[in-house]
Amino acid sequence: MKNIELRVPKWRWLDANYKSLPKRKLLLGTALLGGILMGLTPAPAGAWPLAWISLAPLWILIINNTKYPIQNSGFQGNFPALIGCLWGIGYNGLALFWITGIHPMNWMGVPWLWSLAIALFCWMVVTLWGAVLVAVWAWVMSLICSITTRGWVRIIVGVALWCGLESFWNLGPLVWTSLSYTQSPHNLVILHLSQLSGCNAVTAAIVAVNGLIAEAWINNTNVQKNPRTSGLFRPGLFNCKYLYLAVGLLVSLHLIGFTLYSRTLMQSPLNALKIGIIQGNIPNEIKLSLQGKYRALDMYTSGYKFLANQGVDAILTPEVALPFLWENPRANSNKFYQAVIEKGVVVWLGGYGTGEVREGLPRSLTTSLFTLTGKGEILSRYDKVHLVPLGESLPFEKTLGRLRLSPNKSLMLAGKSHQVFDTSFGRAIVGICFDSAFAEHFRSQAAAGGEFILTASNDAHYSRAMPAQHHAQDVMRAIETNRWAVRATNTGYSAIVDPHGRTKWLSRLNTYQLHIGTIYRQQNPTFYVLWSDWLTPVLFVSSATALLIDSFWRWD
Repeated sequence: MKNIELRVPKWRWLDANYKSLPKRKLLLGTALLGGILMGLTPAPAGAWPLAWISLAPLWILIINNTKYPIQNSGFQGNFPALIGCLWGIGYNGLALFWITGIHPMNWMGVPWLWSLAIALFCWMVVTLWGAVLVAVWAWVMSLICSITTRGWVRIIVGVALWCGLESFWNLGPLVWTSLSYTQSPHNLVILHLSQLSGCNAVTAAIVAVNGLIAEAWINNTNVQKNPRTSGLFRPGLFNCKYLYLAVGLLVSLHLIGFTLYSRTLMQSPLNALKIGIIQGNIPNEIKLSLQGKYRALDMYTSGYKFLANQGVDAILTPEVALPFLWENPRANSNKFYQAVIEKGVVVWLGGYGTGEVREGLPRSLTTSLFTLTGKGEILSRYDKVHLVPLGESLPFEKTLGRLRLSPNKSLMLAGKSHQVFDTSFGRAIVGICFDSAFAEHFRSQAAAGGEFILTASNDAHYSRAMPAQHHAQDVMRAIETNRWAVRATNTGYSAIVDPHGRTKWLSRLNTYQLHIGTIYRQQNPTFYVLWSDWLTPVLFVSSATALLIDSFWRWD
């Protein structure tokens, strides 16, 4: 009687033969490592090429677990969600580690140990919030994989699902780590895909390439069965068909982005604006104290006068540069206001506005940017829309308001969506601090006629990684809307960015700086500005169609 040899697929690493605890730890560690590699891609590390391969290990683990589930593991049904959560923890935990830079908070009267505990708690909350997205994606993908064995169907569904989840997350209060921002500010070519359908176009590209690489690994047995396979991939580590598609898609998408990137910018002298920027460098420790207010008045007044004497058209200051109420500038009659009357140059001034009064709560303030004309009058006002959770906003404010991590004890009120900000030079697009993470916020203002971007931020709370990532967010907003952007921050990075995302000037950190640069008003909208994110709905329709076609094939 002949011995029958049962051949087990080479990469069947989730088979019952791999039930030992060390092997399960290896699988979980692989998922975590993939997330950590993705966490190295955002600024300031900027290892953006890793984004094109770091999701593939998670994809492989999900598919192989569906084919060969872990037996008697204790988490058999929850394994996809678990490894997705670990991948998300690796990614978000590393990318957002700068949040721990709020420690120490002794300047707010918080003891050292409590400050450390609060910083770690905030970091863990935002990390887990981002990890939930990946866990949901992994769990749904495992369900999809149980009903289809076709790689191309899984890729379409996986891309649509990730883009859909990011779109849903963008409706919430915590948004920062979209896969698209892993490419900013270095890979400007691929970021130009966002001009077609927003940041989800870049996210879709990253997920699709990772999916193809993963499917090339998963379907490697097809290569082994094909005797005509030769060359570099003869050992059968990859399915050449999927791998070639991955390389072809990566190159094609970069060529499309390069075509958009290579377009000549329209820079008519008639649309030129000479803008001055003041980076005040007022430490948070004293910002709202009497000493800080006097120092801010001195620094911003002298900076305003210097820039005004250089013949600038307008001057931009950071978020809450002068922490006073500015709805009635004449009521202040301070030295800065007197300088504006004297020099007559328009200033976009960061300060406070008053909000509505709510019973049982302290008075409410808005973080605002005002257009103060050369005559000392308020021409327009923008109120910050997206408040920083825990720092500026808190659920059940009446009960938990004292827990906010802010030296300002007043209730902060969010501005209304779809504000317009008219200036002496045309309509501007405005974002204050956390607004920069919300692409739709800038798109809607561009669609309403915004011709250039003004962003004002503080960025003094955190580590050096935070201003680098904040600058990367504003680079993306400039590319998506095809607008020049001017950023003024308290401690850096202040910058000027052109519509191709190229940084024309970048300040140093933690220094007092003045700068003069020229920007140009733009009116030509991108596809994204006109049609918003049309790609995600198309992907969902394509996914439904692919699943339907696959079901018909299986019936036949």
